[in-house]
Amino acid sequence: MELCGTEPILAAYVIREVDRRLMELLSSLESEEWELPTIAPGWTVRDVAAHLLDTALRKLSAGRDRCHIGREQVHSHQDVIALVNRLNHEGVTVYRRLSPPVLIELMQLACAQTADFVESLDPFAKASIGVSWAGEMSSLVWFDNARELTERWHHQEQIRLATKHSGIMIPALYHPVLDTFMRGLPHAYRDVASPAGTAILVEVSGDCGGRWCLVNSEAGWIFAPELPSAIAAHIVIPQALAWRIFTKGMAREAAYPQLTIRGEETLAAHVLTLIAVVG
Repeated sequence: MELCGTEPILAAYVIREVDRRLMELLSSLESEEWELPTIAPGWTVRDVAAHLLDTALRKLSAGRDRCHIGREQVHSHQDVIALVNRLNHEGVTVYRRLSPPVLIELMQLACAQTADFVESLDPFAKASIGVSWAGEMSSLVWFDNARELTERWHHQEQIRLATKHSGIMIPALYHPVLDTFMRGLPHAYRDVASPAGTAILVEVSGDCGGRWCLVNSEAGWIFAPELPSAIAAHIVIPQALAWRIFTKGMAREAAYPQLTIRGEETLAAHVLTLIAVVG
């Protein structure tokens, strides 16, 4: 199996398919399913759907139309967290008031236009915002698009989990999400001291998964294009758990017994500190 992590993730087109499945899912829900709790703390299915509508509209307004009301001073990841938490709260408060038919109709319009927008962008241009959970205050468009995909995928999966509808854990949709999450590992390991050349193999098992190898170099922790001869630590995470671990949808203590770790346990377990969401 080839190693992942060294190539750009050109997944803008996947967003359209993920959102198409979201429309099908929301249109199939019964009235009582909209009120079910999800693993997103304090949010029902209705709230998660409202959040997805809000973020699509924000993407169009700020990203496509360059409309910024009340510019915020953002200098750090903590500033980003505070801003995102406020915007998320405001958006959910407003859009959860909508009836399901109105919300779905607005979502169809917003998602179609968002897909058009992200597909129109040069993936190697500079994005308007950085992927702060990966340590970047400035990112390329392909990474910002990939981050957007992870948001739309994992929130939809939260709804599916809450309503007991089949998930969308298929390679074409889920592997790029996993690959994007893993791009935050070098930042997560930035303060971990190990001898130069120390290698950590991170594996997500299942047909959507893959393998990522971190190596400590003079430039810090980086992804290796090929598997080194010596691996100091190897962790295997089942794909059914990976998205929940990295999006605060599962306690590390609950996940740990279901993982396989070989070699230096502390070094491998540090993978679980990665949080690939903001807020």
